[in-house]
Amino acid sequence: MDIAGIHRLFLKCKSVSIDTRKIESNSFFIAIKGDRFDANIFAKEALEKGASYVIIDNKNYFIDERTILVEDSLDALQELAKFHRKYLNLPIIALTGSNGKTTTKELIQVVLSKKYKTKATIGNLNNHIGVPLTLLSFSTGTEIGIVEMGANHKKEIEFLCEIAKPDYGYITNFGKAHLEGFGGVAGVIEGKSEMYHYLFQNDKLAFVNLEDPIQIEKTKKIKLFSFGINRDNADVCITSVKANPFVEIRYSNIVISSHLIGLYNANNLNAAITIGRYFEVDDLSIKEALEGYVPENNRSQLLTIGTNQIILDAYNANPSSMAVAIENFLQLDNSNKIAVLGDMFELGIESLAEHKAIVDLLIKEDNMACYFIGKDFYQNQIDKENFHFYDTFGDFSDSIKGVGFDNKMILIKGSRGMALERTLDYLV
Repeated sequence: MDIAGIHRLFLKCKSVSIDTRKIESNSFFIAIKGDRFDANIFAKEALEKGASYVIIDNKNYFIDERTILVEDSLDALQELAKFHRKYLNLPIIALTGSNGKTTTKELIQVVLSKKYKTKATIGNLNNHIGVPLTLLSFSTGTEIGIVEMGANHKKEIEFLCEIAKPDYGYITNFGKAHLEGFGGVAGVIEGKSEMYHYLFQNDKLAFVNLEDPIQIEKTKKIKLFSFGINRDNADVCITSVKANPFVEIRYSNIVISSHLIGLYNANNLNAAITIGRYFEVDDLSIKEALEGYVPENNRSQLLTIGTNQIILDAYNANPSSMAVAIENFLQLDNSNKIAVLGDMFELGIESLAEHKAIVDLLIKEDNMACYFIGKDFYQNQIDKENFHFYDTFGDFSDSIKGVGFDNKMILIKGSRGMALERTLDYLV
């Protein structure tokens, strides 16, 4: 069966799935092989649970006429997504970057949803499987699609752009993330800029932050719509940005008081404002959307536990996001601060040096207790009275059991694998 035929069957279904644990009635199941399993073995189960059709790439698991045998299920998923994207022919905004992708995507969605029927990447399903699934979640009722793209090596954004074929693109920033896969910061810039190359080659438009010299340099030949702080040449001029701890944005006599913490979130808000304005969402609707957005899932949340205020930013971390989180934390108006910092992953040969840089960033802080957790921080330990280093989370948790923290402002920041949200259990 060709891809057009597969697409006709797909359109008869109400959803697509690659996980039999989430099968719905009248769904379209695609058996994707993983590193540790062969999803073909779940084809029969998918049909029994209500799937109308299943795609497999192992003839040994063929069941009946509801089974579509292909050479490679992952290729079929990606080709089906390409076909569906062309079939819908709706405007698509793609975004990537080292930090802030998911938050920015959610902010863009709440703004555009004030005027349009929008759909966006769910969670952070932003890779070679997640992007196709996102595209297949769009329907004829979708007026604007928002696609988040993640990457940990070169050519990945290029590949994802060829699937999603975005009409608009935004890069949040170029930071020290996935250095191991990209081979350094220069590799990060080259890899993320693959989105710009796609936009240029296809005469599409980029949204650009004029505060970022790399974005300015990389978009010289591209159609763009920009924002900047007190810049007359910006399409959207932001007149004021504050954060103590929540971000407040001013532009065009509009004041937006957000629920996002830290100056590092200001550009995420500015991008959403800018994209909203480009798509002619009125300013009061933009304000209402952004002021109504409350972060969750361990992303820059402000929590109160007992007498303590917690800035929980434990969803992910890299040297760039860790540094700006610390710098923002240090400028907050509170003298009773504690930093709980976990290892940053996927940094390759730069890992020890980058962890040392974070320790050095705090070296002048003599009155703030700093807890460093993880093997790479532990290897950078120094003898300083207010610095505490732990090889494992268990060592850290054992040390603070029963200590009791009162009237503190506490920053919790680390890579997802560190699961530092566990710290909350010891603050009650």
